[in-house]
This record gives sequence, C-alpha cells and structure tokens, in this order.
Amino acid sequence: MKRLLVPLTAASLSAAALTLPANAAAPDWVQDPLAPKAAEAYSNAYFWLDANGAALKKATQYNVDAKDVQKLVSTQAKAPDGKPGSASPTGTTPAVAKSTAVNLPKSIGKVFFLDSAGNYRWCSATSVQSRNRNLIATAGHCVYERGKDVFAKWVFVPGYYQGKAPFGVYAGAYAFTSYDLDTYDDYDGDFAFVAVHNGFALPNDKKVSFKEFQAWRGDKWVKPVEISPAEYAKCVLTLGHCWSQGADTPADKVGPDFPGAVLEKVEAGEKEYTDAKTGKGNGFKLGEPETVPVTLPEYTAYKGPGKKTIDKSGNYLITHYYTQKWVKPGLSRKYYMAEYVIGIAKDLGRLGDAVGGQGVAWNQPMGQNVTAFGYPSAPHPDGDKAFTGVTPKWCSGKTGTKRYQVNTFKVETHQVLKCSMTPGADGGPWLMKYDNNKRTGYVNGVTSMFHDQDGNGRIDFISSAYFDGETADVYNKAQYAATKSIVGPNGEMMQ
Repeated sequence: MKRLLVPLTAASLSAAALTLPANAAAPDWVQDPLAPKAAEAYSNAYFWLDANGAALKKATQYNVDAKDVQKLVSTQAKAPDGKPGSASPTGTTPAVAKSTAVNLPKSIGKVFFLDSAGNYRWCSATSVQSRNRNLIATAGHCVYERGKDVFAKWVFVPGYYQGKAPFGVYAGAYAFTSYDLDTYDDYDGDFAFVAVHNGFALPNDKKVSFKEFQAWRGDKWVKPVEISPAEYAKCVLTLGHCWSQGADTPADKVGPDFPGAVLEKVEAGEKEYTDAKTGKGNGFKLGEPETVPVTLPEYTAYKGPGKKTIDKSGNYLITHYYTQKWVKPGLSRKYYMAEYVIGIAKDLGRLGDAVGGQGVAWNQPMGQNVTAFGYPSAPHPDGDKAFTGVTPKWCSGKTGTKRYQVNTFKVETHQVLKCSMTPGADGGPWLMKYDNNKRTGYVNGVTSMFHDQDGNGRIDFISSAYFDGETADVYNKAQYAATKSIVGPNGEMMQ
C-alpha cells in the first residue's frame, strides 16, 4: 500500500523546532503505513519478543548488494539547497564524568523486519527528537525494499545489546521517506523517518481457565503438562483438553469391555465424526466438537483434520472433532493435559520519554566532525569478519567534501566518512556536535553504503545521503504522525 493519510496532531511546530528556507519550494515526500492499528502493531512486537526474543537472535543484517562494494570517483562538492537548520536533541541520560572513550547513546538500536523472502533482518537506527516523542531515523533501504513496499513486522529496539531489548520493542506505525527513493530507488534520498507506537514488553504470563483463555484478546498459548494415566482417564471422561502420545499396535486396540481398557481420543474430520455412532466403542463419537481460538501462525500451521474458520470479527478458529479409541492398559505411553497461559504485556510509554532523542540537522557545510554509530556484522569483501553485530560500534572524523558517483544505486552525491564498519551498520546515525557526556548530538546523515576506496578488499569509507531541505521537509511531516499505546490497562491487546 502507498500514501495512506496519516492522523496529524492539531498543534503546529514552533519556529525553533524547525525552520525551512523561506524561498525554497516544498520538496516531494512519501508516507506509508507500517502497522497503524494497535492490534497489528501488538502482533508485530510480540513476534520479535516471543520465546525470549528468539526471532531477534535469529535475524541477520540487511544490506542491498552488500558484496557490490562501490569505489568513490569524482571531486565536486554538494551544495546546500537552502539555509542550514536543526532541531535540538532531547535526552534522559544525565551528564557523566568526562571520559576519553566514546559513551554510547541509549537512543541507538536496531530495527527488525521481514523481507519479501521471509528472512529475519535488521539494520541500525536511532531515536530522534520529535514533537510526539515517537520518531526514529534510519536508512530508507531499511524500511523500503528496493524503493518499493515497506517491510513486514517492522519494529525498533533501542539499546539493543547481545540479544536483549532493555527498553522494550517499539512497533512502526508510519514511514516517511524521499520521493526519489520511493519512486526511483535513488540512494541520494536513502533515509527514512519512522513514527512508532508506545513501547511494548512481555514481563508476565498467567495460567487461566479455558474460558478465560478464549476471551483473552492478547497473546496466549497452550502449554502441554505431562499427567499420570489415572489423571488422563479422568480428564478424557470429563472431555478435558488432554491427549496421549506413543506408538501402539493393532493388537493393542480392544473393546470398552476389556478389563481396565483405557479410553483415548482420536481427532477426526467433520464427516467422520458426523457419521460415527454414539455410545461406547472404537470409532464412536467422543463428546461435542471443540472450537478453539488460535493465532494466525497457529491457524496457518495447522494441518489436522479439524475445521478451520474465520469469524466475522476476524478471529481465527479451529473446530476439533474426536472419536473413541480403547486400548489395553499399561502401554508405554505418555499423557498430557493442556495448560492455558496468557501473556500480560506492559506499556512502556513513548520512545522519546524512555531513551531521549537525538537532534536533526540539515544543509550543513561539508567537513563536519561526526561520530557514526551502528551494529556492523558482515565480513569485509576479503572475507575478514571483524564484527559480530551483537554490540554497537562507532567511528569518527570529518565528512568528505567530494562528489561520489555510484551508478548502481543512482547516486550522484553522498557525503562520506573514513570508517571500516561493514553492513549491519546500515541506517546508523552520523551525529554532528556529539556531546560525549550528555550522549547527544545532531543526526546529519545515516549510513547508506560501504566503499573500498583503495581496492584492498576492505571497506574503508561509509557514505550517507546529504541531509538537505528535502530531508528537513520529510522530517517535518513525520513529526506530526500521531501514534498510541498498543497495550490496554490490564495488559491486553488494544483493538
């Protein structure tokens, strides 16, 4: 989908927050939905946090044509398209004692998403100052796949460190980028601002009854608990949610009158159940059909004989039909009963309130001192893998004043920085005027591409789109996107 109208807040920006050149024509910009509805955003955040963050740990770095390292060529400087401007940072980290090392800002983190092939991917990003305290900056190619549709299940994890999400997960609501990237896949506009919903965490789970399980609108799952044969016999007679596992032979099947015969239930199809007799006997009906609500992944994965339906409210349902099987007692089998568990989520508030936000600057002169942050992971072209991607890294220096043509990505002008970070650092911020004590600065670029200038098989430069008046315009539009909590007061999923 493209160009969805975004809900805007009524108040206007102050002149101090954003100043656009008076004589500049309004540049083109694009906005797209990621997960504007709370239920979808909740599902996206849960996807990455489920099973102790298993999906976060499974993801690999994303970079378009990472092996096609571009060489820098010509020598013409990029000219600003208007007056310099900036928006000041906000922070929650107090000043600390002066340090000779670079203190990492907790505003930086990773964005996670699924590409069109279903691969789990990530890039680098940072929280930035915005009027709704809900905005992040990253590379455009970390939001839009080859300048086309947005990636699925897109979330931001600030402060990501070794597979952990210390400040929770923030699901993307709306994405904003340059018209050139969206329309032409032109990397001169390879940047994006994304408005995110309130933070999400899954700190608790609770065992509930089947009735409560059915009514719960949030995350829920069935936990199998092993029980004794006697407990199983009682459970199956009361039509409880229990089952058996283990092989038996045709000779083990007996009638209900066999001494100590054990009744087991066998899932059947709707027609088989309808045609079955009532009473006691092998293949006879066992109780009434059971209709159970499931998640979309469970619905998709289910291959059993039960009936799959979707009700008018969009809930996914599976109706199970059971028949009787009587077997000899004492077989080597295991018996299980379903334990119903709900996940009680927690609202962590707005992103900017949790980790602060870096400033944003545009139309700045080249030759600025910047500190670039990111999570590099990919090996250099010569095969050397110097980074793991699990911890953030940095490099600093002056931005290049040359013009660099990279026809593969339609680039005419990128600003460059001498740096050996590899793909995975894509989308990481270039912070101008970085205050090492306050851990804040001004985002004046985001890592877009990687270059081997001297041809030795190792990346020695990274480059970014030049932040000009068009960047300021996209940033200004993104600031007005209104987002919300995706978790209700009792920890349930908001609708």
